Amino acid sequence: MNPHQHGSNEPDKFSLEKEIHTDFQKEMTYGDYLHLDKILASQKPLSTHHDEMLFIIIHQVSELWMKQILHELAAAMECITNHELEPAFKMFSRVSRIQHQLIKSWDVLSTLTPADYLQFRDKLGHSSGFQSYQNRLIEFALGYKNAHVLAVYEHQPNLHGQLSKALHAPSIYDAAIKEMAARGLPIDPACLERDWSQPYQANESVEQAWLTVYRNVNQYWDLYELAEKLVDIASQQQQWRFNHMTTVERIIGQKPGTGGSSGVTYLRRTLDHRFFPELWSLRTHL
Repeated sequence: MNPHQHGSNEPDKFSLEKEIHTDFQKEMTYGDYLHLDKILASQKPLSTHHDEMLFIIIHQVSELWMKQILHELAAAMECITNHELEPAFKMFSRVSRIQHQLIKSWDVLSTLTPADYLQFRDKLGHSSGFQSYQNRLIEFALGYKNAHVLAVYEHQPNLHGQLSKALHAPSIYDAAIKEMAARGLPIDPACLERDWSQPYQANESVEQAWLTVYRNVNQYWDLYELAEKLVDIASQQQQWRFNHMTTVERIIGQKPGTGGSSGVTYLRRTLDHRFFPELWSLRTHL
C-alpha cells in the first residue's frame, strides 16, 4: 500500500537520497574537495637532506600545470577544428600565463646549490625530467614530433599508446593551417594531408598565407589573433627551455642527466628548434 495515499508524513526514497546528498555537500571541506590528504602525502623524500623536498614539490607542481596546459590545448584544438576561433583565444591566453608560472619555477629551483643536490642525487636512480610524458605530449601538441622518444616508454604500454596516438595526430599548428585553407587561402596540399608523426617543415605557401593575414588584419582579424596567440606560446616555450637549460647547468654543469640523457647538451640542442616557423619568418617580409 502506498503510504502517500493515506497522508503519511514518512519521506519517500527519493527525498531521503536527496537529503543524504545535500548533507554530504554541506559537510564536504576544502581539503575533501581538493583531496589534499592525497596531494600533501605525495612528497616522499628518499634522503634526509632538507632540499630534496623542494626538488620534489617543484616537479610535482610543474606536472600539475602541464596537465592544465594539455587540458586547454585539447579544448582549443577542438574549437579550431570546428572553425570556432574566438573561444580558443582565452584557452591560449591561459596556456601562456601557465607557461609564465613554469618559467618562474626555475628561479625557485635555482636556489638549490650543486653541493645540496649532490647530497640526494644518487637517490633518484634513473628517474629524470627527460621522462616527463606530459612535457612530450605538450611538444607533440605544438608540433615538435620525435618518434625516437617513445622508446623511453616501451615498458609502460598505456603511456606508450597515449604518446603514439599524439605523435600521429595533427598538431595545433596543423589545425591552424587547415583553418587558413578552409578560409580560402591557398595552401600547398602537402601541408594538409601529410604524415603527422613527422616534424613540421616550413612551407612557402604557409608563409604566404600568413603574410596575407598580417597584411589584411581587418579582413582576417580572427586568424591574425590566432597567429599572435601561437607566437606567445612559442615564445614562452622557448623561454622555459632556456631557463631549464641554465638551471640544470648551474646545478650539475655538463654532467649527464640522471635518466641517461646528455643533460645540458641535449637541452641546448632543443633551443635550435623553433615552433611555428612561418609565424617568425614572415616578420622579415612585412
